[in-house]
Amino acid sequence: MSQYHIAVVVGSLRKDSLNQKLATAVARLAPSEFTFSNVQIGDLPLYNQDDDANPVDFVKRLKRDIEVAQGILFVTPEYNRSIPGVLKNAIDHASRPYGQSAWARKPAGILGASVGSIGTALAQQHLRNILAFLDVPTLGQPEAFIQVKEGFFDQEGNIGAESRPFLQNWMDRYVAWVKTHTV
Repeated sequence: MSQYHIAVVVGSLRKDSLNQKLATAVARLAPSEFTFSNVQIGDLPLYNQDDDANPVDFVKRLKRDIEVAQGILFVTPEYNRSIPGVLKNAIDHASRPYGQSAWARKPAGILGASVGSIGTALAQQHLRNILAFLDVPTLGQPEAFIQVKEGFFDQEGNIGAESRPFLQNWMDRYVAWVKTHTV
């Protein structure tokens, strides 16, 4: 495959989200044959199984955005030691109805950033558990529990010089993961 399209799912709706900034900055570390597009999740209704037979257009768009991608990049904050509700809601919508999951077999990477010292370690672990059930092959190493401090992002919004080697390595591993697991 000569081009890889990656669907980026950011688990934060906040206007000045650290995780949205991280998603944008880390995408710049990918090779040119990789393109990244944010998947809109903030306009989805709350998941209700009664709606599986007749999903609203927002849900159809979400599933279509996932289905056309060769890989997924999840970038999530940690809320109360888990993933944000908006992210879980999106995962549930795109995984239903049973047997018609848009997520299945899409290679994924998980990142997350926080000002806290453990980054988003617990949210990422919870997300890994969910993705394992959904048959999403998820990059296991290197893990990236990012604590955002002064200088993490440079003036242009790129990954700062101190963190760039680690995240470049992460991106290189993710690129190889997607290439190996693309169906």
